[in-house]
Amino acid sequence: MSNAPRIQYDGALYHITARGNAKRDIFHVQRDLQLFLTVLAETIEKYDWECHAYCLMTNHYHLLIKTPNANIDAGMQRLNSVYAKQYNKIYLRTGHVFNNRYHAVLLQQDEHLIALARYIALNPVRAGIVNNPKNYRWGSYRATIGLEKAPAFLTTDWLLSLLGQTKDKAIAHYTKLILEGSKNSDQPQQKPTTKYEWRVESYCE
Repeated sequence: MSNAPRIQYDGALYHITARGNAKRDIFHVQRDLQLFLTVLAETIEKYDWECHAYCLMTNHYHLLIKTPNANIDAGMQRLNSVYAKQYNKIYLRTGHVFNNRYHAVLLQQDEHLIALARYIALNPVRAGIVNNPKNYRWGSYRATIGLEKAPAFLTTDWLLSLLGQTKDKAIAHYTKLILEGSKNSDQPQQKPTTKYEWRVESYCE
């Protein structure tokens, strides 16, 4: 049975997740993570996307992507297929790297966006990897709050504009939201708090 086509239109905003086939790891070492970010950057440039947040975990990843043109399917096919081809070449294997199609949730422009960005940033905290996402290299949070230079493919101004009237106030607000979400970091298996988070979490587990 063929998959139903994605809803695509100019200016659409998506929360994208994709996980390894049979929930296997898709990133084993730093080289794999860097390779994926390189392919992501190329894809964003090729399809004129805007990436507002991302987080790479061992067996899945999250992206917050806006598509000025209606091309999420074409771009995601390229992203996952190019990475999978390189992954199989490196590890001398064949077969699927990712589990079927990517998972995409179409978002309203102002609906739950701050909560979603917070949810994406807190992935390594929920997994018990770090106590605060500022200590996690493979997500966009550090760049968003100015702890490191943002990669060329990441757009931080839009998210910050939703958080405060000035950049400093926005960063302070976002940092506070993250700290509130990280306060129980001694309990790594924190549970999702909304129906949407439960749905995404069940997909990525």
